[in-house]
Amino acid sequence: SYCVELVSSFKTDWAEPWLLGLAGFHVLCFLLTCFSFQHYRVQIGHFLMLFYLLLLYGISLLYFSCFRLFSKYQYFDSRGMFISLVFSAPLLVNTIIIVVNWVYRTLNVMTELKTLQQRIKAEKDKKK
Repeated sequence: SYCVELVSSFKTDWAEPWLLGLAGFHVLCFLLTCFSFQHYRVQIGHFLMLFYLLLLYGISLLYFSCFRLFSKYQYFDSRGMFISLVFSAPLLVNTIIIVVNWVYRTLNVMTELKTLQQRIKAEKDKKK
């Protein structure tokens, strides 16, 4: 499989500053995802930022040509597998969590609305 070849073809030095910074960035994004559940507008802004970053996935091709400026190893393969795993996958997980939260909240609001409609209808029927 391509993934096995990719992993065995290079070493990953997880102590490199840019990888540590990327890990810290992902931790901050996840914490913001978790803490923004009660603040809808913050969550919308966060979601749009994550979506924008996912669109910047093509940046790996830029790094592919100048990786020696910040890294000891060539992590940026032409297929983009490494950048997909360490950059895009965590962002995608955050966006999925946000979308699931939105669907859950929407279902709750719809349930509350239907319950309220039935209560109002029952009160009208009771008056008649």
